[in-house]
Amino acid sequence: MNQPQFPGAKVFGLLFGPALFGLIIFLSPAHLLNPDAWKVIGVATWMITWWITEAAPIAVTALLPIVLFPLTGIFTVDEATAPYANKIIFLFMGGFLLGLGMERHNLHKRIALNLIKLTGTNPNGIILGFMITTAFISMWISNTATTVMMLPIAMSITNLLGIEGSEDKGKIRFGLGMMLGIAYAANIGGTATIIGTPPNVAWVGFMSDMLGYEVTFAKYLMIGVPICIVMLTVTYLLITRVLYPSRIKNLTESAEVIHNQLKELGGITLAEKRVALIFILTASTWILRGSINNLLEINLLNDSVIAIAGGILMFITPVNLKKAEFLLEWNYTSKLPWGILLLFGGGLTLAKSMEKANIVQVVGESIAGEGNINTILLIAGLTAFMLFMTELMSNVALVVIFVPVVIGISQSLGINPVYLTVPVTLASSYAFMMPISTPPNAIVFSSGMIRIKDMMRAGIVLNIIAILLLVILSQTLLPLIY
Repeated sequence: MNQPQFPGAKVFGLLFGPALFGLIIFLSPAHLLNPDAWKVIGVATWMITWWITEAAPIAVTALLPIVLFPLTGIFTVDEATAPYANKIIFLFMGGFLLGLGMERHNLHKRIALNLIKLTGTNPNGIILGFMITTAFISMWISNTATTVMMLPIAMSITNLLGIEGSEDKGKIRFGLGMMLGIAYAANIGGTATIIGTPPNVAWVGFMSDMLGYEVTFAKYLMIGVPICIVMLTVTYLLITRVLYPSRIKNLTESAEVIHNQLKELGGITLAEKRVALIFILTASTWILRGSINNLLEINLLNDSVIAIAGGILMFITPVNLKKAEFLLEWNYTSKLPWGILLLFGGGLTLAKSMEKANIVQVVGESIAGEGNINTILLIAGLTAFMLFMTELMSNVALVVIFVPVVIGISQSLGINPVYLTVPVTLASSYAFMMPISTPPNAIVFSSGMIRIKDMMRAGIVLNIIAILLLVILSQTLLPLIY
């Protein structure tokens, strides 16, 4: 979430949003678009203004369609509220409940420490271990929670080395590389699964609601995992071999830190074992659900049902039955990102209104023109726009606004929407340049080991590489899978 970029931004946005809405509704030329289209554009403009300036909490802004669309006659109340209960929202909710179970019983920390332990005491190996671990954990729990967990472990190592205040360039570069690696791996890892980051869930929802196309958890993995591995590899090599090589030979102190952290955790508990079992069972069912449905000759299992079933198991699986203690208690759901779930609903409602008012088709046809646009250049342009905009604006809000338009462009050009929307959606998670771009960036920046120019130097290179890789993805792997 970005902070307002200038003093008084909230007050300005609070007034300017509804003012723009009124101007668009009453003064827009009727000969260009139909009245309903202008009403939808007015609502969208109001929401974008509040999202950019953070005049109101992002989730509160996402509730505006429930009020404005019935009042303007675009939707009935039932139609305006229905998308807030979309099945994709429950998929994400179930995924978050699984993540909360892992967090509450420290299973994610145990997994992280054991994975890092495997990489030894070589400085580049340590950074690689942190990046792989962060990316893996981020596939299943929020990028922010993953970074918050990994930072203290990394800081323990850097403190033991005396990096803070040190003038040793090798140690400084090692600390910088590890911090950047954690932030970037958290962002990249979230793209590997549907539940890894909110933009992925929003994209799946648009594919289902606007195109009637169901993206399964297993099929998404065929896209998400390869691009995650490639992007993670490129990021690691760029940080450790090109931009910030430490050239330190060995860091035996790191093994001591990991050993002490594992010792503090103690032996694996019964609760951790049961959380791990539920997690493995849920993930396996996601991946194999097509085969299970075919084997049983039913079509009852879908990703949302599986996710909620896994979440329910967290609440009904006992840790100590005599004391009525379970893996999760309801009060722990205060950590659930309820605002993001509302944001999905607002985004889906907005997309439906744009479709109903014919805006998506009009915009798509306008950009498509006579249909002679070079597809590769179009994908590169749309991806670049999303990537650099997400450096300044909430990536979820941007996906909510932009992906429906991209779907309209693809339909007007007769291009499979997947080829355009997947690169654009993935690009929304590749904000590498600024501390304000994503929570992981801001969290590691707070360590004091990164200067803004260091992050921007690495970020601009990674942004360009990401655009190239996403264009290649659209021309190679996506046509094979879709």
